[in-house]
Amino acid sequence: MQLIAYILIYPVLWLISILPFRLLYAFSDFLYLFAYQIFGYRKSTVKTNLRLVFPNKSEQEIAKITGQFYHHLCDMIVESIKSLTISEAAMKARYKFTNIDVIKDFETKNRSIILMCAHYGSWEWIFILQTYVKHKGYAIYKRLANKYFDKLVRKIRAKYNSHLITTKETLAVLTETQKKGELTINGFVSDQSPKATKAFHWNEFMGIKVPMYTGAEMLAKKLDMAVVFFSVKRIKRGYYETTFKTITETPNDFENYEITDIFFKLVEEQILQAPQYYLWTHKRWKHRNRVPENFK
Repeated sequence: MQLIAYILIYPVLWLISILPFRLLYAFSDFLYLFAYQIFGYRKSTVKTNLRLVFPNKSEQEIAKITGQFYHHLCDMIVESIKSLTISEAAMKARYKFTNIDVIKDFETKNRSIILMCAHYGSWEWIFILQTYVKHKGYAIYKRLANKYFDKLVRKIRAKYNSHLITTKETLAVLTETQKKGELTINGFVSDQSPKATKAFHWNEFMGIKVPMYTGAEMLAKKLDMAVVFFSVKRIKRGYYETTFKTITETPNDFENYEITDIFFKLVEEQILQAPQYYLWTHKRWKHRNRVPENFK
């Protein structure tokens, strides 16, 4: 069944991916009508999240952000599909870096990097970074259920010297690269919600106490890697600007979870500036009422 699904769906995705951008975003507008206006995909989750973190906003303001978010979400979906066939030149023209010298500086120091980001703006095209730097790229991801689509996604990322590894593979793979003396940059989308029973750290995110993933920080300390955050700004439709900010070059100088807390504060700053570009469909605050006694 997985192969049949792949055979049926892949040609459609490929046809969408070769559309010129003008038509691609027209398709995104069409998708918006179905996802938001007709089917209301996770609309209740989005509005619940927005009301939680913005209790002082009116229903009109919440509705406006919700609509803007769904427009952006649909753009993200079609841009992800466009990754199948987009040229390197086109991606470089649309996804720019304001201060790539931050990464270049770590090249000269022969330092590997833990690169942290959130589900904000556009993280799909960050892989074009590998065409500018010497670091070998790894990104931690959740393996797709369909093995054929999973292989396709891995192949797309590999075009730019980036490799996808699962959470379970991460420690072993990065330890091995370190033993080989490889210079690596390792991407973590670190704002997901871990299981409440398995969380090591709880703190406030957008004013609400929630469990937080700490894997990126713990790996940085174990492997002595610099920690860098990247933020994404949407310039206009289909154009993004990424800025790097070094959190620390010496992770072991920080108390446990301090780096994680700094990361979440940086994410909050992005959200407060333009909330419509955060991924509100995730149930990020679902464990807010389940804080164990030892974390209170």
